[in-house]
Order: sequence, then structure tokens, then C-alpha cells
Amino acid sequence: MEGDAFSAFAITALRLAGHLTAAGDRLAKPAGQTSARWQVLAAARRGGMSVAQIARALGLARQGVQRLADVLESEGLIAYSDNPQHQRAKLVRLTAEGAARLGIIDVAQAGWADELGAAFTSAELDATRAVMARVMGMLEGDGTAGG
Repeated sequence: MEGDAFSAFAITALRLAGHLTAAGDRLAKPAGQTSARWQVLAAARRGGMSVAQIARALGLARQGVQRLADVLESEGLIAYSDNPQHQRAKLVRLTAEGAARLGIIDVAQAGWADELGAAFTSAELDATRAVMARVMGMLEGDGTAGG
């Protein structure tokens, strides 16, 4: 049954998410960061995003991202700047120190991804990503799939 297959897929995806978070924490630790802080730093590097926009992009609660951003700002890794589109919603930008920390993580992550990626073909990874993107789209969409 498709429902059973999807349930097995969902359980595997959740287990994978846990493993990826743990691996991210290990990769980020030498830079004094965690997976969650790394995600906010990476979003800040893109620039031009408010905390709420970062939270939406990451699929996280705005309040949690705000707490992380405030800590990162107090440590000098990000800075808030005025948002011409919204007086109260400041934009988040990466500082030079934040960029340096993110650079340490980027180097470790690239080697890690190359090593794991070598076990799969590009076609396998692309097909898996496409399925995951479709599921996310369904869950983020109009709720017809029970979301």
C-alpha cells in the first residue's frame, strides 16, 4: 500500500534529519557553533532577509530564530540593519567575524559532503531530492494532503 510505503519514507526522513543535525553539530563545533546557529549564519550571508524571512526559509519558528539571531548579534557574528521595506523588521547581515566562522564550517562541510556524495550517483541524489521537494511542497501547500 502507498500509505505504508509513505509512512516508511517519513520515518526514514525523520531519522535522517536527526543524523544530519548531529553531523551538522559536529561540523560546526570547531567554529564554536551548532547546526541551528550555522543555518542562521548561512541565511545572514545571503543578506537582505529579516528574521521572519529567515525563519520561513528554514521552516523554523520565528521566535526561535529571533533568539538565535540575538545571541549571534551579541557575539558579533551578525548585525541588524535598517529595512527599507519595514521599519521594525530589521535585516540580518553577516559580520566579518561571522563570515570567518562560517568559512571554517564551509571547508569542513565540503569535505564531508564530497565523501558521502561519492557513495551515490548524481541521478540518485537528484531523484531523491525531487521526491523530498514534492513532499515538502504538498505539506507546505494548501493542506490537501492533511497538512
